[in-house]
Amino acid sequence: MRPRFDADLIARYGGEGPRYTSYPTALQFDDAFDARAWKRALGESNRLPIPADLSIYVHVPFCFSPCFYCGCNRVITRSPFAGQEFLNDLEREIDLVAPNIDDDREVRQVHLGGGTPTFLQPMQIEQLIRMLKARFRFASDAEIGLEADPRSLEPEDLPQLRRIGFNRLSLGIQDLDPDVQRAVNRVHDLARIASIFGAARAVGIDSISVDLIYGLPLQTTEAFARTVEDILNELRPDRISLFNYAHMPHRFKAQQRIKGEDLPTPTVKLALFRNTLSRLLDAGYEFIGMDHFALPDDDLARAHRDGTMTRNFQGYSTHGGLDLLAFGPSAIGQVGDAFAQNHRGLPDWQADVRAGRLPIARGLVRTTDDRLRAEVISTIMCTGEVRYADFEQHYEFRFRRYFADALARLEPLVDDGLIEWVEDGFRATAAGLLFLRAVAMAFDAYLQPAGDSSGPRRFSRII
Repeated sequence: MRPRFDADLIARYGGEGPRYTSYPTALQFDDAFDARAWKRALGESNRLPIPADLSIYVHVPFCFSPCFYCGCNRVITRSPFAGQEFLNDLEREIDLVAPNIDDDREVRQVHLGGGTPTFLQPMQIEQLIRMLKARFRFASDAEIGLEADPRSLEPEDLPQLRRIGFNRLSLGIQDLDPDVQRAVNRVHDLARIASIFGAARAVGIDSISVDLIYGLPLQTTEAFARTVEDILNELRPDRISLFNYAHMPHRFKAQQRIKGEDLPTPTVKLALFRNTLSRLLDAGYEFIGMDHFALPDDDLARAHRDGTMTRNFQGYSTHGGLDLLAFGPSAIGQVGDAFAQNHRGLPDWQADVRAGRLPIARGLVRTTDDRLRAEVISTIMCTGEVRYADFEQHYEFRFRRYFADALARLEPLVDDGLIEWVEDGFRATAAGLLFLRAVAMAFDAYLQPAGDSSGPRRFSRII
């Protein structure tokens, strides 16, 4: 189904809301959950009748220079020693976790994020993967992905990265317009990106994705359209993420470098989204959900069509049902119903791992209600459709009775044409596909009452 753009609906339902990479969201994490609780959760995960296989996330916290739009947890440095010092500490953390995981559990997915993972040299990235493979058993077809800044990745690096095992690459392009790039302190050119793409294709990287951001300073509809055309004509990536820039300078210091008067007006920002949405769909990309698009033959598009796509802290994924081990400052892991987040600050994280302590700052253990709501929300976010019987058979309850309040909150969305009732459930309409976050929010037990907008913004806008 092709999503339908409706400006009136965006005005009513395009406000802020969680991205639901987890439920409960990280806002609910509590510092009462500590290293002992996480170690206990790791042990319990081994004792299940069929322990889950593994996904691994590593947060590399460093960047060479600040991108002013960035809301990520990162440390700006040009120290030639920072990368190796980080790897030494990372090995300490891995050694604290690995003994708690049974040897027969396979790693099926690895993702390096940040920060800028390509802050590390290729030989250091190889060292990192060797650390993991020495302590965990990798599946022969494991998906190994790397986020890359095109300014710190050389085309000649790709053969080594492919040999190490990387088969997915994500490039943060954001915008190709020189004025916009200077305004956000992230300057690169299409020729360099095209050379990286060519090298990645040549060595057999299975899937290449790019990130774009709309709403950045000095963006215009004409210039951003040129960026989109260049990407489609010169690169044609397998996946495209079209992120909405959330200007929250009260939370992210780097964003204070962006002048408010340089940001596009709400009307222009809406036009940027509308035009790009239409162009990507016309170019043959499938709308996966929220802000993600993929070519029809990409694994993510296939998973979306056959209902096996899932959602986790890295966004939409083809790998569901995995326990997530997360390493590095601020990284969030999930094992069963337990979530754990490492210390955000690099010094705090370093102090714990050097003292032989798991660097857990906070987390939580989901209740049965949390788990049920998480599955409903994930189903909405990944398929746009909920069938009550699917949940009633597993949990042995009456969906309509248990979620009576949530279903009542959906009535205005039905009246406005975002969703429709179907036999034994509901589903998003073409107009509602852009508002799956708003649909999911009806089942979120932790959101403040409707209409209460007190306090600073906690979430990005839906559109």
